[in-house]
Amino acid sequence: MTRIVAGAVGGRTLAVPPKGTRPTSERVREALFSRLEHLDAVEGARVLDGYAGSGALGLEAASRGAAHVVLVEWGKAAADVCRRNVAALGLRDRVDVVRERVEAYVARPAARPWDLVLLDPPYDVPDATLAEILAALVPALTVESVVVVERSARSAAPPWPAGMHGFDTRAYGETAVHLGARSPDPDAGADPL
Repeated sequence: MTRIVAGAVGGRTLAVPPKGTRPTSERVREALFSRLEHLDAVEGARVLDGYAGSGALGLEAASRGAAHVVLVEWGKAAADVCRRNVAALGLRDRVDVVRERVEAYVARPAARPWDLVLLDPPYDVPDATLAEILAALVPALTVESVVVVERSARSAAPPWPAGMHGFDTRAYGETAVHLGARSPDPDAGADPL
């Protein structure tokens, strides 16, 4: 059983897709969101949840005060479950579900920067695909944005692209959670010649 850990709809259960997804455990979500709240990355945030599965990560963010969440999921069954979960939790006004490949979604310019990006791809997603997604996200981030990548604890750290850096990694059993951010522009604030 998967449920929202805390916030406005804390304790409510979520439907999960019948197969093909690996929902983030409550223990990992609780630890992750404790860290994100410590970083002041959730309240009022604009959140992208890529590879949403059941929507558990993005819906946890919405429950904890995110202003707007977009759940991106390519699988039809999983996207349908996301829609049902959004409706059951009464979050239609703040959560959108997009059935599309994450690579295609992030390739288009974002209307506004993302404050928080949650990526929980299947463990077999190649590093090259993850690198493509992360590189496409760089222009859609500010230096205050936080990017979360969940991977197998046996996998290498995410392939952070130019313009991004990792700043924290935590392991929870078989799961590793990597936090990254947009790197400050070294020329920002420099006086023009």
